[in-house]
Amino acid sequence: MYQPAIDLDAVTAIDMHVHIEVDDHGHASLPEPLVAAVSKYFRTDGPRPAVDAVARYYRERQMAAVVFTVDAGTQLRHPPLSSAEIARAAAEHADVLIPFGSVDPRTGAAALDLAARLIEQEGVRGFKFHPTVQGFDPGHEAYAPLWALIERAGLPAIFHTGQTGIGAGLPGGYGLRLGLSNPMLLDPVAADFPDLQIVMAHPSVPWQDEALSVATHKPNTWIDLSGWSPKYLPAALVRHANSVLRHRVLFGTDYPLLTPDRWLRDVAATDLRPEVLPGILKDNAARLLGLGPHRREESP
Repeated sequence: MYQPAIDLDAVTAIDMHVHIEVDDHGHASLPEPLVAAVSKYFRTDGPRPAVDAVARYYRERQMAAVVFTVDAGTQLRHPPLSSAEIARAAAEHADVLIPFGSVDPRTGAAALDLAARLIEQEGVRGFKFHPTVQGFDPGHEAYAPLWALIERAGLPAIFHTGQTGIGAGLPGGYGLRLGLSNPMLLDPVAADFPDLQIVMAHPSVPWQDEALSVATHKPNTWIDLSGWSPKYLPAALVRHANSVLRHRVLFGTDYPLLTPDRWLRDVAATDLRPEVLPGILKDNAARLLGLGPHRREESP
């Protein structure tokens, strides 16, 4: 069972958004047409490392990383990677890796059972959801029992928001619906489950103002800066990260599609203030994840 062993003094950053896209058996998390389409969208055809390689990569950089897959078996009709296997592999690298689980919300009671097992038996430290790829509206009442379960466990949940490269350019976008990732759909979740810590992943283009509205109104919501080079971050997001949301903005890359090396290089070209970067890079995530002496109550 995973038990975190991260020395916060020894790491320079915590990457909140790292995908495990292939397992040790060579099985990919997405069907081949989607793998090709997302590689074209991000203009990358680099390798898709498994857990051990991801651990080595982040250890070399003195960083920690939150790792996960997305279980979209119903929508994609493709067997997902095993979150249990990811958690067990991460346990071998607990000095740098933090496993999140993923369940398919559309499987109903089975999703609840799997989520409970991932928490109780595997020790996952949170959950990842992608409403567009999984094909569900997170604000629908059918999914309330799942959010309640995660809330009771005291774990955070990351939700993809905004545009996605998955399915981009394919006929009909592979049937995937962008509107399901409008961050405003997370507002009722944050309202009904005030102790559930919700991370809105990525700049939420074209709904950045909606994400900022939710984040400034609901103190149990956070924003991660993954998926975009920092030099392309919307100006409104940068202003909020420098001010009212500085304690709830998180470093993330979307590795392997965007590397931490590039993110850190490009952040120098932004208007993010040097005094907010330590919080964004590490301290905010440590507080959210309950690592070390940090406490969520410290956020204003």
